[in-house]
Amino acid sequence: MSTPFVPFEAERDLDWIALTDALARAHDLPKAAVTDSFLYRGKDTLLNRAAWIDGLGSLVKTATIFPGNAEHGLPAVNGGVTLYSDKTGVAEALLDFHLVTKWKTAGDSLLAARRLARPDSRRILVLGAGTVAASLIEAYGAAFPAARFEIWNRTPEKAVALAERYGASVAEDLPEAVGRADIVTSATMSTTPILHGEWLRPGQHVDLIGAYRPDMREADDAAMVRARIFVDSYDTTIEHIGELIEPLLSGAIGKADVVADYYELAAFERAPEDITLFKNGGGAHLDLMTSRYILEAWKG
Repeated sequence: MSTPFVPFEAERDLDWIALTDALARAHDLPKAAVTDSFLYRGKDTLLNRAAWIDGLGSLVKTATIFPGNAEHGLPAVNGGVTLYSDKTGVAEALLDFHLVTKWKTAGDSLLAARRLARPDSRRILVLGAGTVAASLIEAYGAAFPAARFEIWNRTPEKAVALAERYGASVAEDLPEAVGRADIVTSATMSTTPILHGEWLRPGQHVDLIGAYRPDMREADDAAMVRARIFVDSYDTTIEHIGELIEPLLSGAIGKADVVADYYELAAFERAPEDITLFKNGGGAHLDLMTSRYILEAWKG
């Protein structure tokens, strides 16, 4: 029996709210065993991620991250995903890499936002104008249907194109745009902070996605100090991503300042005036949870 391939067309069977509910349920299972390996060539990265969750199965995901691909009209991130049976270890499915990555990345952030952002959020600022930014508009739009989106990007032309696609507006002044947003979601390839804590105001939710290497971060120390910090997984963020490595090393924050990860979902709560900050690390266990959801939805 051949291993089925789940194509991107399976997206028509998926739902953002259902995915976040599935992610929440999956964190009630035994804690995932996760391992990552990175190989670097300049700005290019080869990332291999594997996860095993007792009762859900195992997964291996290979990602190639080539930031220069945009110059050739190609996605910056590519790769492959294989899902294995928990009972037999047999390959159950090969899934479209971009399908899994889109829904895992945005769904990861949306699960946090559904718990940490104010339910009455009406202004959502998206930093970045690439593929992930587009998926964030779709995901956040499902949970906050009355919200209006504003897009900021270092290259304004890309922000304009994305805004026209989704009926959003373009932010020209970043500090002003941050100040008027209820939710700020950032998906850039920045290695130095573009989001400054002095711009934030009480009641906001900040969602950081872009940084995935030790030398990358999107928010400065002041933002980390002012916010209540949450992560999707302690194991894949605190010692792996510059967003947390650098403020921990500088002493701006301590590990105790990271309130909870998804294995403590009950702690994902806020007071009305809190600034909440979520770091999306996107570990392989989330790829596994998302792939299982996709496969079951596609089969169903």
